[in-house]
Amino acid sequence: MINLELPRKLRAGANQAHQVAAEIMRPVSRKYDLAEHAYPVELDTMAAMIEGMSDAGNEVGGAKGGRESGEPKPSKTANANGGNMAALVNVIETCWGDVGLTLSVPYQGLGNSAIAAVATDEQLERFGKVWASMAITEPSFGSDSAAVSTTAVLDGDEWVLNGEKIYVTAGERSTHIVVWATVDKSKGRAAIKSFVVPRDAPGLSVARLEHKLGIKASDTAALLLDNCRIPKDNLLGSPDVDTDKGFAGVMQTFDNTRPLVAGMAIGVARAALEELRSILTEAGVEIDYDAPTYSLSAPAAEYIRLESDWEAAYLLALRAAWMADNKEPNSLQASMSKAKAGRSASDITLKAVELAGTLGYSQHLLLEKWARDSKILDIFEGTQQIQQLIVARRVLGLSSAQLK
Repeated sequence: MINLELPRKLRAGANQAHQVAAEIMRPVSRKYDLAEHAYPVELDTMAAMIEGMSDAGNEVGGAKGGRESGEPKPSKTANANGGNMAALVNVIETCWGDVGLTLSVPYQGLGNSAIAAVATDEQLERFGKVWASMAITEPSFGSDSAAVSTTAVLDGDEWVLNGEKIYVTAGERSTHIVVWATVDKSKGRAAIKSFVVPRDAPGLSVARLEHKLGIKASDTAALLLDNCRIPKDNLLGSPDVDTDKGFAGVMQTFDNTRPLVAGMAIGVARAALEELRSILTEAGVEIDYDAPTYSLSAPAAEYIRLESDWEAAYLLALRAAWMADNKEPNSLQASMSKAKAGRSASDITLKAVELAGTLGYSQHLLLEKWARDSKILDIFEGTQQIQQLIVARRVLGLSSAQLK
């Protein structure tokens, strides 16, 4: 029989993350939902704790993932749970508290996963403890990451970047930004590389902050790169353009981050399920797992459907993170987990609002907020449609040129 219990080390980290969510995030969740763009100063108290847990091998916010400098590659017979699994179980807990605040936790940006995925050991040493956001989307494209038009030109010992990036999570607050840019437009997607741009780099500026439906505690910025200069060795991974390999190295980032976005969706969906169950119980609705569905009341039957959907999303995300830790190709599983969790979270949170009636729609509870927050988790890091396309390509063995 497969044992799906979390190892003791992961449980300990998850418990700490849950305490952070319950004692720091949840109490101020509504405050920063109503005060968009205000910096959540309560998170500053977490900085020292995160630093200490990071040194001990645990991540509170959960967005770092990947490997640590010098971490050995597991053998083919290994059954390892490393940074990706720890990040996943912890981000589930913190997003049970608040998704927007999780995305605002210092030093836990999505760009950290990009660094962990493709950086050299020397770069991991330099950038392993920065707060890195990730800048991919541009005004001319959304989900097609291969359409990057921001350019990077080598000038002596520096790269010169020019372009505009939009919808950058933590784009104003992070200390560094991982920017996707092309080093040679004539060579297509193979020439797309990722660059670590420090916040104080000359030529980098914040054009505006977006007003959003949800995750209002998190800043979402538009960035301008106007002859922005960074050191030559801030290009992540190899600078060589390999037209045979394409931009698989850059896309590796998503294999790390998509299970984490799935974890965010799983966390907020669990919060909604717990709240909904409490409401149904108070209303006298009995949820009997031993009874056939047709004999249950409509709310009870619907609740069990939502809970089973959540369980499926959770297990898919665990598998994708475990594969990443064990250096198994997980592009298919990463997209499956993200697609399933994003869709499930949106369904679960909206249905919770519906079943709770006027109480769910009001601001007396956080149900309506969670419904708004969950929508972005089905959009960023690749929309539902993009994930389904990737899954189809992997299952059918077709390339992006063969299946568009």
